[in-house]
Amino acid sequence: MPKFRIGYGSDFTIDSNGVGIGTTFAASGTKLDVVGALKGDFNITGVTTLTAYGGFVAQNQYVNKASTIGFATVGLGTALQYYETETGFTDLGGVHHGDDQRFNTLSEDLVIDDGQILNITNTDMVGVTSIGEYDPHNHSSYVCAGSLEQVSVTGHFSVPSGGSDDRQSFIEGTVRFNTDLNTLEFFNGNEWRQFTYNQGQSGRMLVGGGNAGGSVKIQSLNINTFGNSENFGDLTVAQSQVGSFSSATRGIWGGGTYINTIGYVTIPSAGNAIDFGDLSTTNRGYVSGSSSSTRGLWGGGYTTSPSTATVNVIDYVEIGTLGNALDFGDMFTGRYSTASLSNGVRAVWGGGMGNAPTSNTGTRSVIDYVTIASKGDSIKFGDLTAARRMLGEGACSNNIRGIFAGGQQPALLTIMDYITIATEGNAVYFGDLTEARTRIAASSTNTRGVWAGGFNPSNSNVIDYVNIASAGNAQDFGDLYLANGAAGACSDSHGGLGGF
Repeated sequence: MPKFRIGYGSDFTIDSNGVGIGTTFAASGTKLDVVGALKGDFNITGVTTLTAYGGFVAQNQYVNKASTIGFATVGLGTALQYYETETGFTDLGGVHHGDDQRFNTLSEDLVIDDGQILNITNTDMVGVTSIGEYDPHNHSSYVCAGSLEQVSVTGHFSVPSGGSDDRQSFIEGTVRFNTDLNTLEFFNGNEWRQFTYNQGQSGRMLVGGGNAGGSVKIQSLNINTFGNSENFGDLTVAQSQVGSFSSATRGIWGGGTYINTIGYVTIPSAGNAIDFGDLSTTNRGYVSGSSSSTRGLWGGGYTTSPSTATVNVIDYVEIGTLGNALDFGDMFTGRYSTASLSNGVRAVWGGGMGNAPTSNTGTRSVIDYVTIASKGDSIKFGDLTAARRMLGEGACSNNIRGIFAGGQQPALLTIMDYITIATEGNAVYFGDLTEARTRIAASSTNTRGVWAGGFNPSNSNVIDYVNIASAGNAQDFGDLYLANGAAGACSDSHGGLGGF
């Protein structure tokens, strides 16, 4: 309990230009000395007003004794009754013969040492007397280790935080702040999920470039609904076999057969693309891109100059600033026409080819990844269910699961595989597309993945979709207004954007 309460008419002792409360003089070197105060630095100088003080008791109440069951006796005529007590217990209200215990204090914090017990909840008790059992009942308390029935916070409250690799508690309902994704997440008993929030993302997907009669065209659709695509604008140049990615506001296309141009658009507002910069490798096509909310990566590709060769280079740009791409590292194995995706922490590439585009040999099943925030070479993740090439941009993800679709072996494929992005391992069969095709443009929201166009073997106008969380075959979404293959797609809500 506090030793002193301060209000109107309270006496203050003035000594040596200091103020004492509950003392005849202020402590040496201080301007305000409060007897019994165990918190706060009151070495006040200048002219000031003390407007609030949280109580003259220790700030922390420590509970650091284990709870155990003991017995005491009381006379009942000729019989002795034994009744339960709790010993070795920090007394916050008293427990006696089934009385409820409550925590009451004027302090601001209740601290329980690791491994200690604050109370026993719903424990069956029974008294033992000389004539047998007596008064069986259930004993309960109101505060237990690790949980409180009611909490009131008036200042600041922070949940535990750390990166994806720092997750320790796998108890259902655990909430933490993921510093890699910059978003809150929770464990649902099976996997970590991000809290869904909205910063203006509309679910708009853009499909740009490709082999259609106007490969500068950008088509727009909304992933959250169904229907056909609409015209959005034009790229700065014709780009086929192009790699693309996006933030919540900016969509970017880079490379193509065979150029190094990078252009961008503002996703919320329709219009033509603007020059962003150049890739590090000239004449580079069959490249694949993915991104976090701030950084975009292009991996692999094929070049015809200065000599025809498969590219193992990974380039990156900071999406919010214009400029040429910079070297990020190298792919686990150099290849082109892979499909790529991201959960905001990792960029992942799957499948592709390791030699000339005219050959059917060299088809790969390898999946590799990098950590987007730190530059370096990619590491093997696992393998697709089968080797395949010409996936193009045919992969998408939320922040948990990534899906690769289509391609050829050399026959055209409908197969869709999925991975859990945070854990390495081989892909698992997900389902089938509505139509076998290659070089599809894909993107997603947190719940739905969409594949648009591709080659079947000619330009396709098919758009199909899946619910990412549940395996199954794709369903019809609508049609592209301009049938197209080898385009690049992006959205304002894909798996690299935190909670979406």
